[in-house]
Amino acid sequence: MKSPVGKPNKPRKRSRAAPKARDAAEAARFYYKGNRHKQLRAFVQIVKLGTLSRAAEALYLSQPTVTLQLQALERELGMALLERSRRRINLTDAGEALYELARPLVEGWDNLDRDFQARVQGMQAGKLTIAAGTSTIQYLLPELVRRYRERFPAVQLQLANVTGKDGMAMLRADEADFAVGSMLDVPNDIAWAPVQHYDPMLIMPPDHPLAAKERIALEDLSPYGLILPPQRLSTYRLVDLVFQQRQVPYRVAIEVGGWDVIKEYVAMGMGISIVTGICITGADRARLAVRNMRQYFPQRAYGVVMRKGKFLSAEAQAFVDLIRPGLLTHRDYDEPGHSGR
Repeated sequence: MKSPVGKPNKPRKRSRAAPKARDAAEAARFYYKGNRHKQLRAFVQIVKLGTLSRAAEALYLSQPTVTLQLQALERELGMALLERSRRRINLTDAGEALYELARPLVEGWDNLDRDFQARVQGMQAGKLTIAAGTSTIQYLLPELVRRYRERFPAVQLQLANVTGKDGMAMLRADEADFAVGSMLDVPNDIAWAPVQHYDPMLIMPPDHPLAAKERIALEDLSPYGLILPPQRLSTYRLVDLVFQQRQVPYRVAIEVGGWDVIKEYVAMGMGISIVTGICITGADRARLAVRNMRQYFPQRAYGVVMRKGKFLSAEAQAFVDLIRPGLLTHRDYDEPGHSGR
């Protein structure tokens, strides 16, 4: 058969571009819809790191891929999870609810291989990082660490000696499994489980004029210089607050860090000090006069601090169980405490 101009008709070629595009779109739609774990993982990383680009870097993915995973998750759930602006990303109410549910699931999945090996091999190659202050590491943790090492000698244990502020940063960045210490204020995203309580103690040389008195009033301290930790630490702020509230004058003779240094300076007769009972040993009582000041200064509670929703590894859970079995098994702990140095 010929065409009107005398040329034979050629069979019309089918366009393959359109079907290929449709197939690719369907594959992408199915991929992003079908892999809920990847969607949640991307969502959790975006919230943790604050931007899409940082989340993409952490996941070793391109930013468009992470964006598609987030969009697919929002489309399937039928609601917005994030409010996007130029500078930052904020969670919607729905996003906060999902983040609280998804984060422990994602972390548990990411740690599944390690935790499985720990269970099967008896924690032969695990790692545990605990954030704590100097006084906690020196006075509260040694016996716990000794017992833990006896039971799990192959676990790599790291005790990060940090301030309270730096410890919080480590918890929020997942650089520490949990922290041990004391707290003044408990943030909304932090779980706090107090375990030990210690009284505030006045220490002085045995021959100090106040050492002859069994009961010492706050006003009795005014004539004598105090040796306190630096002002940036909570012990100084707490002492100052008590004196200010009771309108009792006081003076600081020396600012110096470290309970052992403070006790040594007091023993040398350079001043008196108010310390937490956690640092008072039998040897200290033999060389210092010690008086309980609980009627004026609050007790200090020490315990376990962790980020809410944190999935504890087998190594971390084993250490917490040594502190107290069943501790931090409930979702929230918000009992106020006092911040340690």
